[in-house]
Amino acid sequence: MRANRPGDPILTITDAPVNHWQTIHEDLFAHNAAFVGEPNRSELQVMLHDQKGQVIAGAFGFTIWNYLYIQWLWVAEKHRKQGMAIRLLEAAEERAQKRGCTGAWIDTFSESGLAAYRKAGYEVFGELPDFAAGQARIFLRKSLEATNKG
Repeated sequence: MRANRPGDPILTITDAPVNHWQTIHEDLFAHNAAFVGEPNRSELQVMLHDQKGQVIAGAFGFTIWNYLYIQWLWVAEKHRKQGMAIRLLEAAEERAQKRGCTGAWIDTFSESGLAAYRKAGYEVFGELPDFAAGQARIFLRKSLEATNKG
């Protein structure tokens, strides 16, 4: 790494959270908005509860520009293979469409997640092999426009 010269900006590297993230976030969004319009980022949470009120499945993400991004989707082990992931995705997609979204994307490490997302109409558009512990990180997308017209 090159050493700082007098008058150079000061480079810092840290493993601890720093409160400058908000400045970077706001400035980056403002820069991008000049090219592609306002992001209109809005958080989105979809939950399933059992009869006792316990969370048994959930999806968390956000809508941004005209896309839905599902950052996390989880179904409790004993409730898997019952269509809950698809139910969560459909609910999130419906809300995203109401927000004007025309597409969605999600990623996964697991074969079961990949199968569920494909069953829900998502298609693979990218992969990072050996992303974690020899597992590929697979990226999937889905057009929400076709479901708007039905």
